[in-house]
Amino acid sequence: MMTEKIAVDLLKAAESLGITVWIGGGFGVDALIGKETRPHDDIDVYIDIKNADSFINMLKTKGYNEVEMEYTTLSHMVWQDSKGHIVDLHLMEFKEEDPDSLYFQEWTFPISLLDGNGTIGGFPINCFTAEAQLLFHQGYEPLEKDIHNVKVLCKTFGLEVPEDYARLISE
Repeated sequence: MMTEKIAVDLLKAAESLGITVWIGGGFGVDALIGKETRPHDDIDVYIDIKNADSFINMLKTKGYNEVEMEYTTLSHMVWQDSKGHIVDLHLMEFKEEDPDSLYFQEWTFPISLLDGNGTIGGFPINCFTAEAQLLFHQGYEPLEKDIHNVKVLCKTFGLEVPEDYARLISE
């Protein structure tokens, strides 16, 4: 279980190294709302690929080891410590010749997806916008936590419930 305290400790460590971090997933949703709305198994951390070595070294010094999962790639990896705290690390690329875009795996997204701001345990963070969070919660069979995230996003920010979720979310 990833707690707010552990998450904030990791974010402060990254900040002390000069690494800009954006938070996605459940913690990203809760950050936008400003409070924890459910327990979290992990924290989804997005960083510039240029900072990967420094961030990974920081994780290692905190006792995290890489865990290979069926979905891991060179730009999406999972790190876990001996207490079960999980960091889902996503490496994005920014290109000088295309300053309005960010690149993740084979996809290109508008940089404005990173314009979200929020807090985790009172600590200010960068995160995806509510609209981006909603976008990234689509295209797969949702779990209960995904349904919760989408419901909270739509209710809090007045967003339309995506068609994939309409049958799963009852008011």
